[in-house]
Amino acid sequence: MSTKLADGAPNLSIAVTQLLKGVVYRDTHELAWHHLLQLRAQVRDHFAVIGMIAEIDEAEGYAYLRSRPDDPDEESPIPRLIARRQLSLHVSVLLALLRKRLAEFDATGGDIRLVLTRQQIIDMLTVFLPSSATDARLVDQIDTHITKIVELGFLRRVSGSDGTFEVRRILKAFVDGQWLTELDTRLTEYAALFAGPGKEDNS
Repeated sequence: MSTKLADGAPNLSIAVTQLLKGVVYRDTHELAWHHLLQLRAQVRDHFAVIGMIAEIDEAEGYAYLRSRPDDPDEESPIPRLIARRQLSLHVSVLLALLRKRLAEFDATGGDIRLVLTRQQIIDMLTVFLPSSATDARLVDQIDTHITKIVELGFLRRVSGSDGTFEVRRILKAFVDGQWLTELDTRLTEYAALFAGPGKEDNS
């Protein structure tokens, strides 16, 4: 971190504004990350007022907002600011496969950045699809799913490298260890859905 950043007075507005825009990453939002760590208690108090929780994972290097769990006993619940997303089957499977690959990558104890090519990602998903479905149209659909995952923030296109993506570590926050232990069973269920009649997801 630069001397300029280290010497600057903590600024709550910078930390809060960047969090409202989306996930804050240590390696991407250096300034906001610096202020966020310095003011983490104030940031959490600020968002608690509007029913949101600021999750800060210093070890992994990211922070994000999530809605406070609903309280059935609360008479006047705070309106939800972050909408729940319903993901398509293909996107869900691809996220599961990326999470599994990230866990395997971490187990090797090597680089902290998992980078995959577009073809590697396509190959990960086509394993679960009927062999007759591996045509150009399907590849176009998978490209659409990859784009969706980029929009969700779980993949990032690597600058200066065509068709290469970094798996963002925030994926670990949304697919936790308990879910991961059941992943093989879930993937088997997904494969059965793909193989069944009328189950292909064209979204």
